[in-house]
Amino acid sequence: MSNKPQVLRRSVLAAALALPAVAAATSGERLRRRGSKPLTFVLVHGSWLGGWSWRRVADRLVAAGHRVFTPTMTGVGDRAHLISHLVTLDTWVRDVTMLLATEELDDVVLVGHSFGGRVVTGTADRMRDRLRRIIFLDSALALSGQSLFDQLPPAARAARIASAAPSHGESIPPPSALSLGVIDPADQAWVDRRMTPQPFGTNAQGITYAAPIGNALPVTFVEFTEPVYPASERAVAFARSQPGWTMESLRTGHMAMVSAPEQLSALLMRVAAS
Repeated sequence: MSNKPQVLRRSVLAAALALPAVAAATSGERLRRRGSKPLTFVLVHGSWLGGWSWRRVADRLVAAGHRVFTPTMTGVGDRAHLISHLVTLDTWVRDVTMLLATEELDDVVLVGHSFGGRVVTGTADRMRDRLRRIIFLDSALALSGQSLFDQLPPAARAARIASAAPSHGESIPPPSALSLGVIDPADQAWVDRRMTPQPFGTNAQGITYAAPIGNALPVTFVEFTEPVYPASERAVAFARSQPGWTMESLRTGHMAMVSAPEQLSALLMRVAAS
């Protein structure tokens, strides 16, 4: 009996499996022909999330020919099994600095969403020489030594601490996706079933840095305006007051990587290349 059908099927399968790599290479080649340099993005997620939250944006950046890293911080997402009292904000900063070091990344566009802005601030303070630009997305920012709990009103701080009681103070349960500005019901379901509790120590420990936020690198702050996320308003005001920082906005909610991935990807590439 002839084995030609099986050979044909294997050939078709091999060709299909090779398509993503070919597409990425083609995109990279197009960038080079236009005189544009492929960029390296490191995308840092916020509270209760993980590298999964960047999927729609990362796919678009890679398709455009760029390198993209979406680390998941210790204790959340696919690393939720590592949650403990020992996980602090320093742990999360270390997660990113170790990624830069072990992957030997340079000229990095470092992007921080929401609570990830604190992580990016700490990373820039420690590894400025590996970075090209910082982009804050509706980010949380704080003075050196200031924790997230320090920034919350007393009632909100007490409520967040009380919410950790069922886990013996180890973690803070996630809110609803709707409260994070995700309007579409299908997107809400996608986010709600993936969010995991936040390590308590990340909120209790203050961010520490020696140089000013951004460490004299080019900084762009992007605010998401529809709906406005109240927790970001203080950081937006701070960003507007910083000489040399540029401001951008997108008419979408706080989880723009979910609700407006096309617009956000285009903005990241434009800002990063400037």
